[in-house]
Amino acid sequence: MSEATRLAPAFRGALRHDEPMAKHVSWRAGGRARVFFQPADLEDLRVFLASRPAPEPVLFVGLGSNLLVRDGGFDGCVVYTHRALTGIEAAPPLGPKLVFVAGAGVPAPHLARYVARHGGAGAEWMAGVPGTVGGALAMNAGCYGGETWNHVVSARTVDRHGAIHTRTADDYEIGYRHVRAHSGAEEWFVGATFAFDAGEEAAAMARMKALLVKRVATQPLSRPNAGSVFRNPPGDHAARLIESCGLKGFTVGGAQVSRKHANFIVNLGAATAADIEAVIEHVQATVKAAAGVELVREVRIVGSAGGTHG
Repeated sequence: MSEATRLAPAFRGALRHDEPMAKHVSWRAGGRARVFFQPADLEDLRVFLASRPAPEPVLFVGLGSNLLVRDGGFDGCVVYTHRALTGIEAAPPLGPKLVFVAGAGVPAPHLARYVARHGGAGAEWMAGVPGTVGGALAMNAGCYGGETWNHVVSARTVDRHGAIHTRTADDYEIGYRHVRAHSGAEEWFVGATFAFDAGEEAAAMARMKALLVKRVATQPLSRPNAGSVFRNPPGDHAARLIESCGLKGFTVGGAQVSRKHANFIVNLGAATAADIEAVIEHVQATVKAAAGVELVREVRIVGSAGGTHG
């Protein structure tokens, strides 16, 4: 046995190579990750990150609801937090506010229900976020009038060396679907502490139910999608602009602008990542030409091209 083999750290989580990312993103399309790791817990993640070579790209993925991996795959390491960095608990209140701590791998709707069942109010909108707490922190996710960072007391991050840091909103430039560290440091969210108003469980659950009924009625949830593809431009809605250009139903291969909600692109069943990206680019170009508006993507696109349009 070589010295390098003897000294290699042991991981308790699942480590795989050439993992199909179509299994882990909500579009159900795209290429493979060269390295894929699902940590057993935070300590396992710390050891793993500290073992990786410094130049290697690292991508944290939760529910994959805001991500497209190109067909050529991601030549780096994916850290899969869903079902890994879990756990929600109530913490001592801050004045009149109720406080909750959640791991980055917790689905946002789970946090919404936990807050409601423990007497909190104001998290109901999170039931409509199809991602994890980590993803919500990374992009300041929001819907139905709520935004993630309006409720963050502090966040915990991990860096490439496995060191844990505590951050607050003052450490970031935070805007609409935008979060960027002032320091430019490469860190990833592993959890956060949230504060919500006190409320009444039945009322909060009723609000959640009403929001979910609206979501089902207005969004194409029966087909693989990534939620809203574009940010709403100031004073307008991306869906209105896209629909005004007659783009509902526009299709490339197996990818289509939803006929139900124009700011959604759905996988009709056999879409490649290239199909989806081609639809995104066509929508952007068409809206720019017709309305003079540059639509900005909410979804993140990573990896290298390698497929062809269907």
